[in-house]
Amino acid sequence: MEVYLDNSATTRCFEEVAQLMMKIMCEDYGNPSSMHHKGVEAEHYIRHALETLARILKVNEKEILFTSGGTESDNIALIGTAMANHRAGRHLITTKIEHPAIMQTMRYLEDQGFRVTYLPVDGQGRIRLEDLKQAVGRDTILVSIMHTNNEIGTLEPIAEAGEIIKKRNPHTIFHVDAVQGFGKFRIYPSRMNIDLLSVSAHKIHGPKGAGFLYVNDKIKISPIIYGGGQQKGMRSGTENVAGIAGLARAAELMYENLDADMERLYRLREMFLQGISKIDQVKVNGCAGKEGASHIVSLSVRGIRSEVLLHALEDRGIYVSAGSACASNKPMPSATLKAIGVERDLLESTIRFSFSIFTTEEEIRYTLEALYDIIPMLRKYTRH
Repeated sequence: MEVYLDNSATTRCFEEVAQLMMKIMCEDYGNPSSMHHKGVEAEHYIRHALETLARILKVNEKEILFTSGGTESDNIALIGTAMANHRAGRHLITTKIEHPAIMQTMRYLEDQGFRVTYLPVDGQGRIRLEDLKQAVGRDTILVSIMHTNNEIGTLEPIAEAGEIIKKRNPHTIFHVDAVQGFGKFRIYPSRMNIDLLSVSAHKIHGPKGAGFLYVNDKIKISPIIYGGGQQKGMRSGTENVAGIAGLARAAELMYENLDADMERLYRLREMFLQGISKIDQVKVNGCAGKEGASHIVSLSVRGIRSEVLLHALEDRGIYVSAGSACASNKPMPSATLKAIGVERDLLESTIRFSFSIFTTEEEIRYTLEALYDIIPMLRKYTRH
């Protein structure tokens, strides 16, 4: 039996999305900048995608900027905002548990002379709103807070944060990395005071290499890619028409039955956690219940290195990750786990299970039975 529980790393593409993209690549393959019929066909797919995503977010079509995915969206949001607004201030705020696409970009901006405040989090990974309130000042031009943590699934208080930011400084731009939240939650930027929102297609059963950045049309932001002037000069380069169409269709499918799908996932998550509670010395990281995402469970298994457990599960056909896929092949301990106070001996003993709408009860039961066998066996052979 094969059980794929690494959906926070990437998801299986919807069959309908793959078929749509194949048709575009093999039949409707024109360049959307071309003036002939093939180009008009391609431009139609982009127009439909803009309409679809704008409807889901309840924003204007002109506020959607297509990118290659979450990392590029985050880079445009941070670098583009910093460069366009540096005369108003050079202070940026983020958290200690952000994705590397945010953390590394902030380090770059520090090298460019910007000052960055890294907000701490509590033991469940949530920021303290009072810390945010104290950090925002007259020279704060940007705050970036993720919606859903990619390693432990904690949901940040985005709406409350947006309200605080705008009360403290109406000119401060609020960016949200929603790569793990879009398609699982209803996110309405205008209601939540969000100015910039990053999304990636391959986390919602769409293609890799496609994503978008919502950009409030009232804010100043500079392009970081120059060329032929596509997308009103904000992101030059021939549009990935198949990827854009696939992204939009995947988003439509995710939101068609969102409430029912997420309730089922929360039930599966609770079933999994109840089963895990029967195993000694296993710690669940992050928030319980609906304060955490429905699709992510982080476990620290005392006495067993994460790589060992990962490969033991793989031998049973179960695919998981040792923390974030973007950092799981690096030797450095997870910044997120350190920030929430995970004990030192557990930092290298943490596994992430992440579900999708395709995950079944049978797969959860099979995984639990495998863990009941594997963990005692591995502990028996672990040197103390």
